[in-house]
Amino acid sequence: MSEKSPYQEKANDSKAHVVWHESNVSKADRAKVKGQKPKCIWLTGLSGSGKSTLANALEVALTEKGNHTYLLDGDNVRHGLNKNLGMSDEDRTENIRRVSEVAKLMVDAGLIVVTAFISPFRADRDAARALFDDGEFVEVFVDAPLEECEKRDPKGLYQKARQGIIKEFTGIDSPYEAPSKPELVVNTAENDIEACVKQLIAAIV
Repeated sequence: MSEKSPYQEKANDSKAHVVWHESNVSKADRAKVKGQKPKCIWLTGLSGSGKSTLANALEVALTEKGNHTYLLDGDNVRHGLNKNLGMSDEDRTENIRRVSEVAKLMVDAGLIVVTAFISPFRADRDAARALFDDGEFVEVFVDAPLEECEKRDPKGLYQKARQGIIKEFTGIDSPYEAPSKPELVVNTAENDIEACVKQLIAAIV
C-alpha cells in the first residue's frame, strides 16, 4: 500500500478552508433519547465467511430488543457512496476510510451501527477504531477457514479468482490480515447463525 493515497492528497489541498462546527446537541444527548449506548460493531472476515448474513440477523435481533440500528454492508456502499472505487489496495483503504467516517457519524447520532466488510488490512481497521471513543468500537472476527468459504462461495467469486478472471481477490492473490486482538471471535464454520447472534448480543448489549 502506498503511504499516501490520491484521495488524501486532494483532501489535504483544501483542509485549511474547512472548519469544524460544534452542535448544541451532544452524542450523549442523542444516546439518552434512544436509551442505548451507541457502538460500531465491525464485522470482518473473508468473503463467504457469513458477515452479511450475520450482520442482518444481528440487526434484526437488536431491533426486536428496541435498539436503534443501521447496517452498513460492503456491497451496498459500493452502489452509491463508494461506487467510484475499485479493488486495488489503495481503493480498499479508501473504501474503509469512508465507511469508518460514516459509521462515526452514525454513532454520534446515537445509533448502534453494524458493518459487514472484508476490510482485509489490519492498519485500516486500526484507523477505523481510532475514530471512536473507548468502548464504542467492537471488532468482530467472523472466522471461517478459507476452504469453507470457497466451498460456500455464494457469489462464485472464488471460482473466478482461481480461474484468474478476478484479480487481487482477498484470500487468493491478495492477503487477509486477521485481527490480532478482536473484542470477539465468532466461528461460522462450527456454529449456526442463531448461535453466533446470541454470542454477539451477550457481548454487546
